[in-house]
Amino acid sequence: IHPGYGFMAEDPSFARSCIDEGIIWIGPPVSAIERMGDKAVARETMRAAGVPIVPGSDGIISDPKKAIKLANSIGYPLLIKASAGGGGKGMRAVLTSDQFDEALSLARAEAGTAFGNDSVYLEKLLTNVRHIEVQVLGDSHGNVIHLGERDCSSQRRRQKVLEEAPAPGIPNEIRMKMGNAAVAAAKAVDYAGAGTVEFIYDVDSNNYYFMEMNTRIQVEHPITEFITGVDLVQEQISVADGNPLRYRQDEISFTGHAIECRINAEDPETFLPNAGQISRYNTPGGPGVRVDSHCYDGYIMPPFWDSLLAKLIVWAPTREEAIARMKRALLEYKIEGVSTTIPFQLNLLDTALFRDGAMLTDSVEKMIEDGTLRRSSESK
Repeated sequence: IHPGYGFMAEDPSFARSCIDEGIIWIGPPVSAIERMGDKAVARETMRAAGVPIVPGSDGIISDPKKAIKLANSIGYPLLIKASAGGGGKGMRAVLTSDQFDEALSLARAEAGTAFGNDSVYLEKLLTNVRHIEVQVLGDSHGNVIHLGERDCSSQRRRQKVLEEAPAPGIPNEIRMKMGNAAVAAAKAVDYAGAGTVEFIYDVDSNNYYFMEMNTRIQVEHPITEFITGVDLVQEQISVADGNPLRYRQDEISFTGHAIECRINAEDPETFLPNAGQISRYNTPGGPGVRVDSHCYDGYIMPPFWDSLLAKLIVWAPTREEAIARMKRALLEYKIEGVSTTIPFQLNLLDTALFRDGAMLTDSVEKMIEDGTLRRSSESK
């Protein structure tokens, strides 16, 4: 069973059930899913492995009074984060001490509803940061390599809008250190298969910190495939079959630049899901263009699931050419019957911050607020 890149891929009970039934699980060991799935445990595992972590609590917090004292010692602003969380669920930013009690209650309630686990921990909230993730591959023979990094800083409400690889403007020394840290993180949990180690990169200090590890293939994995030429899903299947990795670290090279846009069925003005029937569906094509989608003319987008319609991925020899190719592909993409995020992404590609490779994790929301970034083609 290949569990894809949804929440089932990081559900240790599902993985264990498959293994118990004699079904080959195309994913990492259950122990790795469990250790990295609990964000508090993951922090301590990374600390022990020598991977830099964001200052914060040692494990989960349970006593509200002790939590307040700890928060004061860490310093504001800070984040309350769900231990079993992901996708921004169960996360609250706390700017001042008088906001702490309410934020703690809300974070726990949301975490309990979303994950069946209301455990939370604290982290220092760093500003002026980028979201950089490193792709890793491991096997059951103890080999682990990395395949470079992706920049996922273009986010709205902690949901990725667009990703690119390699990350623009990262010093090569930092790039190499993050790659090595990602390998150390994977080895610390005897990782096998494809996984992603996510870091926060502080642009002011040039420091990077472990954020979490996704024990699965990522939605944005095609941009890594484009710049490395490595079929990550094929490697997952090969590793699950007991084979050693077919690549050494010194055999991984990086060519050109790749960008992925997540095409969602959402109103670009409100970002609310827009269910309905697709009356027209024409995809772009040509050299360096890839579309991963399940859609077709007449497809009914239900209101019950994630709003992702497709992933549009482009590659070009340079970042400037990749941006131009993505704009052309977005303009060629014709989806009628439901609203999509395409107009918003076209506008994002034209902003000075994106063009300069200077996007931070809060840049999208700030540009929306000040009018620099229009949400749709009709916006003023």
